[in-house]
Amino acid sequence: MIVLGIETSCDETAAALVDADRRILAQALASQFEEHRDYGGVVPEIAARSHVERLDGLVAKAMADAGLDWNAVDAVAATAGPGLIGGVMVGLVEAKAIAAVAGIPFVAVNHLEGHALTVRLIEDVAFPYLLLLISGGHCQLLAVEGVGRYTRLGGTIDDAAGEAFDKTAKMLDLGYPGGPAVERAAAGGDARRFRLPRPMVGRAGCDFSFSGLKTAVRQTLESLKSPDAQAIADLAASFQQTVAEVLADRVANAAALFRARWPQGDTLVVAGGVAANRVLRTRLGDAAASGGLRLIAPPPALCTDNAAMIAWAGLERLRLGISDPLDTPARARWPLDDAA
Repeated sequence: MIVLGIETSCDETAAALVDADRRILAQALASQFEEHRDYGGVVPEIAARSHVERLDGLVAKAMADAGLDWNAVDAVAATAGPGLIGGVMVGLVEAKAIAAVAGIPFVAVNHLEGHALTVRLIEDVAFPYLLLLISGGHCQLLAVEGVGRYTRLGGTIDDAAGEAFDKTAKMLDLGYPGGPAVERAAAGGDARRFRLPRPMVGRAGCDFSFSGLKTAVRQTLESLKSPDAQAIADLAASFQQTVAEVLADRVANAAALFRARWPQGDTLVVAGGVAANRVLRTRLGDAAASGGLRLIAPPPALCTDNAAMIAWAGLERLRLGISDPLDTPARARWPLDDAA
């Protein structure tokens, strides 16, 4: 089985072909960093227009790189949400058109499920497993019981971890995208210099909060008057270390809940764009081990938005006999867990 995946939910335009043997046959991706850099964040209208201009060419490139014609493709999957609605609609319409013309099934994929199942693209991880999903728009802990079966254990009550990285990078004038920029700056900094608040640490439950931490970074920066490069690096390192400690604390609580309810589960999976941060991965590995779990994180290239994860999620659903009608709508919001 070979599935074409299309991803256009934010500022990455991507197409990929994946088969049932966990092989990524081809990937084509266009970043929009330059289009959004001057704005310090993603501008939805610019993102949607860029998807329109690039997607056809990327699909053609992926097909050519894989050496396939449409007779070899068994289905097409596309992100149907959540995300910037204009961008989501671009990819969704493209996938529906391909499905209609080629006469193949169409699968509408939840972008978050793409992240949640990516680990099964790189190795045969059995259900259930504990998932920490951390990205620019999402920060939540879920038990992954199977394809389409998710139980939320906790989530952010205000801002996502990725947003906190982006806003911190903007305040420190580190550039865009924020996550990698903060990590680079922090590499030369002293994480012990600034004591920032650890929101929710020590409390029961698995919820997160990062709004107050962003405020503390701003207040610390203002107190420095004219910070030099070393002060900026130290503040970036202090912020990054604080986020790592918050995530580790919340994961420890979630691991205890997960092991009590799903004792057969033995894995913590970290996914989403923020999961590419190496300092966070190391700290989360320690937290997982303390909770009796092994940590698995996809390679950094598969943590950020990509079409291979969408193709794989589509393939997982197809194997269960699940496909979608061509009038399936785009969804700006689409929680993974039914209770939400």
